[in-house]
Amino acid sequence: MLQVGEAVPELVLNDQEGKATTLSDLIGETGLIVYFYPADFTPVCTREACTFRDQWPDLTALGVRVVGISPQDEGSHARFAAEHELPFPLLADPEKVAIKAFGVQGPLGIGVRRATFLVGKDGKVKARAVADFFLGDHKALIEQVLRGGEAGH
Repeated sequence: MLQVGEAVPELVLNDQEGKATTLSDLIGETGLIVYFYPADFTPVCTREACTFRDQWPDLTALGVRVVGISPQDEGSHARFAAEHELPFPLLADPEKVAIKAFGVQGPLGIGVRRATFLVGKDGKVKARAVADFFLGDHKALIEQVLRGGEAGH
């Protein structure tokens, strides 16, 4: 799994609208939160996505963008984003290219670990949270960013 201080890999994935997107396209002026989640429409993943949605105005006010990545296809992501009014891109990773590059595949390569990475404007991991079943560590990372810690510095 990517560690703090390591550069995030450059890769291209399609968002929920079918647009080819790279992480460097999304980093922005101060940073990017990249979160990996197992599946659209599952209870914990839905709560997680809605947490990022609810913090979206405060995060974007700081110049921090958000992107979610999971193995579902663009159509599933489009339905999920529309149903929950998600204002950020969801990248489809059915071949698990990003999942493997970040090292967040589940045991024996099955599934995806719930992991959140704060990427600075330099493209390096500034902080991360990993908790497969609970959102507390992921929420704490968002709060750290909102308090002004770590984003892009």
